[in-house]
Amino acid sequence: MCRAQGCYSLSNMRTNEEMARLQAAVSALGDLDVSAWPEAALKDQLGQLSAALVALDALLTRVADDVRARGLRIEEPVSA
Repeated sequence: MCRAQGCYSLSNMRTNEEMARLQAAVSALGDLDVSAWPEAALKDQLGQLSAALVALDALLTRVADDVRARGLRIEEPVSA
């Protein structure tokens, strides 16, 4: 599909959708404030929270390793 800004393939559309989903996940995690959870709720959810954090760590590591394997660097954005 071509537009005034350039041509977009299905692959690019999928990549854009994946990036949008990644940004949504970042936003959702940014909204998470376990410091506001009651102690009992935190203890009750600790197993699920731990499993989710371990899974996220593994997935983020895999993505970062895949980027680095292609010879690219992951850099922290410079604030304006």
